[in-house]
Formats: sequence, structure tokens, C-alpha cells
Amino acid sequence: MSGRLLLVCRLLVRDLRRRRTETVLLLVAITAATATLTLGLTLNEVADRPYQQTRTATAGPDVIVTPRATGQAALDELASLATAAGVTDHSGPFPIAYLTMTTGGVSAHAVVEGRETTPVSVDRPAVTDGTWVRPGGVVVERAFADALGIRVNDTVDLDGHPLRVVGTAVTAARTTYPYAGWHYPGSILVERGGLVWVDRSDIATLAGGQPLSYTLNLKLADPAASTAYPVSDQLTTWQAIDDLNGRLYSDAQMTLLVGSWLLSGLALAGVAGIVAGRIIGHRRRVGLLKAVGAGPAMIAVVHFAEYLVIGLTAAATGLAGGWFAAPVLIRPSAGLIGSVNAQPPALRTVVAVTVLALTIAVVATLVPVVRVATTSTVHALADAATPPQRRRWRIRLSRRLPTALLIGVRINARRQRRARLVTMNTLITTTALVAVLMVNTQVEHFDLGYTELANPRRERMEQALLVVVLVVCVLALVNAVVSTWTTVLDARQPLAVARTLGATPAQAAVGLAVAQLLPAVPGVVAGIPAGIGLLAFVSRAEVEYPPVPWLLATAFGVLLAIAAFTAIPAMVATRRPVVDALRSAPA
Repeated sequence: MSGRLLLVCRLLVRDLRRRRTETVLLLVAITAATATLTLGLTLNEVADRPYQQTRTATAGPDVIVTPRATGQAALDELASLATAAGVTDHSGPFPIAYLTMTTGGVSAHAVVEGRETTPVSVDRPAVTDGTWVRPGGVVVERAFADALGIRVNDTVDLDGHPLRVVGTAVTAARTTYPYAGWHYPGSILVERGGLVWVDRSDIATLAGGQPLSYTLNLKLADPAASTAYPVSDQLTTWQAIDDLNGRLYSDAQMTLLVGSWLLSGLALAGVAGIVAGRIIGHRRRVGLLKAVGAGPAMIAVVHFAEYLVIGLTAAATGLAGGWFAAPVLIRPSAGLIGSVNAQPPALRTVVAVTVLALTIAVVATLVPVVRVATTSTVHALADAATPPQRRRWRIRLSRRLPTALLIGVRINARRQRRARLVTMNTLITTTALVAVLMVNTQVEHFDLGYTELANPRRERMEQALLVVVLVVCVLALVNAVVSTWTTVLDARQPLAVARTLGATPAQAAVGLAVAQLLPAVPGVVAGIPAGIGLLAFVSRAEVEYPPVPWLLATAFGVLLAIAAFTAIPAMVATRRPVVDALRSAPA
């Protein structure tokens, strides 16, 4: 037993060292899927850390109460809450007015809160630039200021009253822009807006004839007990604020998770193609192992051990890559302080990523490994091409075609499984590209009452989409080159026979390119409705379709890229002398 284990380990190390390029490609293919899945699963876990840091730095409240009533009725309603059971501290009530802020010709909803110049024990907004409120000045929540391009010493207008911006700040007592909770007094319908603070003595003048609302911040003996409070439009817990802030990343998380599914499919196609090429190069070694007594099970173990090691390495690499990439790719809201600091992935993430990597490695290699394990010893020692699957109707159809097209059709007829991998590759690539077109076509009306500003939620989703599409395109192109090279290895003897019978190297090269383009066409055709359907499935808004010329340009672009990237290995292969290829053919 120890001798067999030693043999497996020695063969494994030898293969990894001798076939470094293929090993790296296998690692890249599986790592692309595992890293994207890691990012998707850890996005929410790391996204809420800046809020926790902000909550600690600003003495954030556990419960925020804002009655629907206004004026004295609201104050009477809040009077008893400050001394309720379980409440250890409080601040407020603070007056609030729901006004309109205008700057640089842009108007937006603004939740205006009146505060004292002296700090309080609960909810002390952290000033990030400038100073805290003073009479005649306004402090703008930092994310709101960034969206409107406001800087310290600018002048803004609050319902006809010009005020100078004296600072920017962040708080944990309200959700960051654009979900600060603007609404008409007494209404339960909340609209988008931002938060600003003014001196308490100024708010009555700014509100004019509008009745003032009030808000009270409570600190509990047990912060976790805030979940026992009834959820309503008048009461907000810190957990609810944390959840709303996290929703800024929900579309990005969905994009990364869907992207990991697409990349898993590409990884399966790529790994299967690479494994097929490696096993073709191992035929003679398989024959030698069988000649000295190794059985099919031993042959399978030798091959599976190599790919399982690569799968585990790719899982570890993907986890590390996603872990380090998260702080770079996940940009916290400007309304929070702190950073997305990298912490070790959760156990469920480690398990999910490892299972994905091993699944890709096993599923992609199962058929080729079983096939080579059951190959006869004589056939393996001869290193002959696997007998083709002949179909008479294909032969009759192809024999009247031009030479290059005939070669391509018959190569695909010999290896239908490999052709299906090409179809899968182009299907997934086209699906991703069409989904991007769909996203760019969507017209989003994201207003703050009187103007349209950038949606931070969409910005994060587009950032995640860009990452996914770049990885998909790179992996798809690698798969196309690998698929062509694998076809070259398997078809080297039939191509040599074709050249002996009169086919030119150029015709052989074009035939190899055609062999990749023919199965790519149905993948591209199916990828267009698949991309449209994918976005319609994950989108929460009404779907708008891109122009037909854009879809056609995408389809032809994918086919053109495949043709270009498969022509290079095809031309290299056809330069090999015919005699060298025929030497390994059986007599």
C-alpha cells in the first residue's frame, strides 16, 4: 500500500513540474470561480463593519423614536420613553424639519435636524471636515455632500434661507444617503433624501410655517434587546439601520453570486478541455503502467489525485484572493467611517468554496479519466488517436464541402463532447455580455424629489459587474485557445493524413478554426435570449431591451474573437512536419 501511495505522489509531483503551463491554466480556471464566489458570500459580512465602526465612534443609539405626530403632541409622546425600563441613557428630543436643499442649481430632499453646539452622550455625529454646527451654519452628512459636490464654506439654500456649510459629519442614528427617511410631516410614505444638521435656534426659522417633528435617541442596557421593539415607521433599531446600509451592496452581491455560477460553467468547460489534452499526452504512460500491472482503479487514482490537489490549491487561492480583494473592491459609503478591513472568511464560506472547487475538478475530469482508465494496454502504448464516432449521414454531408470546411466538420464529428464544451463556453460568454448590454440599456429614474443623482447602489453593482465580465472574457478566451490546442493534439494524425492526401497547411489551419466556430454559433445564438432572461430573472425593475444592432454586434464580436484566438494555435500546429505526426500512428 505504501509503495502505491509513493508511486502516486511521485507521478503527481512529476506531472505538476513538467506541465507547469497547463497546471497554471487549471488553477486560473478554478480560482476565477472560487474567488468570485468568495467575494459574493463575504460581501455582506465585510460591508457592515464600517457601520459598526461608525456606531462605536459616534456613540450610536440602540433605538431611535420619531413619532408621526408633530409639535407638542410629539413631545408628549416621547416624554415617558426616556425613563422606560431598560433605557440607560438618551439624547433629545431633537427638532426635525423636512425641507428642500438647493446647491449649484440642484435641489434635493433634506432631513434637517436641530442640534446643540455642545456634544451629547448618545449620537455624537463625528465631524469629518470643518466644524460642528453653529448659528447660521449647516453641517451636511458626508455621503449627501459627496453626492451633491458640497464642500466646506460652500453656500446652500434651505427653503429660501442661505446657509454656509461649516462641516461634514457622519452618524449611526440614520441610514446614510440616499435613505435618510425624508417624508411629509404626519405621512408614512418615505422618500429618498439626505441628512443635515443646523443649530437648534435656527430650525424654527428654516421650517417657517411647517410643524416640527421630533426624534429621540435611546441607549439600552442590552443593545441586542432592541430587536424586541415593534418595527414601525415611528421606531427604528440600530439593526434595521445596519440592514438598510447593507442593502447598498445587495445588487453587487447578487451580481457576484450569479457571476460565480457563470464562471463555474466556464471553469468546467476549461478544465475539461485542459484535462482532455493532458490525458492525450499521458496515453503512453498509461500503457506502461498497465503493462507493469496497474489496474483501472490505480490509473484513475493517479489522475484524480493530481486534479484534486489542483482543486484544493485553487480553493485556497480563491479564498485568499477574495479575502484580499474585498477591501479593494468594496467601497464603503462615504456616510460611514472606518474601512472594510479584511478578516478570515467564515466557515460556511470556506466549505462552500472548497466544495465548488472539488466539484469542478471531479465533474470536469470524470469522463476523460474513466475513459483513459479503461483504455486497452496495446492502444495506450501505441499512443494512437481514439477511434472516431462515425455517422454515415455526416460523411455524406461533408464529402462535398470545401476541404477546410470538411476538415472542421469531421473533427467535430469525431469529438462531439469537445464540441459541446465549445458551445457551453460561448453560451456563457454571450450570456454575460448580453447581460451587460441590458444593464447599460436600463434607464433608471433615481430622484431625490427634484433632481436625479447617481444611485450608489447601482454604482456598486456596476463595479461588481465589471469585475465579473472581465474575468468571464479572459477565461473564455483562455478556454478557446485551450480547446483548439486540445483538438490539435487529438487530431494530429488525421490532419497529417489529410495533408498527405493533398490538404495544404492553410486548409488544415482553417479547418481547425472552423471546428471551433461551428459549435460556437449555437452557443452565441442561445446566449442572447439567455442573457436577456438572466437579467429579467435577477432584476427588480422593469426590463428594457437593447437595440437589435447591439445584440448582433455582440454576437459577431464573440465569433470574431474566437476565430482570432483559435487561429494562432491552429497555425502553429499545421507547421509540424507530417512525418513526425505519422510516426506515432499505429501501423
